[in-house]
Amino acid sequence: MAVKGVVFDVTSGKEFYGRGAPYNALTGKDSTRGVAKMSLDPADLTHDTTGLTAEELKSLDNVFTKVYKAKYPIVGYTARRILNEDGSPNLDFKPEDQPHFDTKDEF
Repeated sequence: MAVKGVVFDVTSGKEFYGRGAPYNALTGKDSTRGVAKMSLDPADLTHDTTGLTAEELKSLDNVFTKVYKAKYPIVGYTARRILNEDGSPNLDFKPEDQPHFDTKDEF
């Protein structure tokens, strides 16, 4: 699943994200808006953060850091995160810091 353009391997949380599990709707896409709003409404399962309140954005940052980055290894990034709209490389892209996971050890 992806949040804020960061793809996480949530396999270890299959009781939450696996088939038939309560948060399965969040998987397979960038569900940033849904995480920010704590919503499983299909209309909210998107990367689009337009119109989110300050409180929702704060919640998003909190959950992103204290849940996803803390529990699940980063396995990639969405194209929106690493490319500009015209397909050129995003020169401002910086990988997320996740010091407790070492990619070489994970794969």
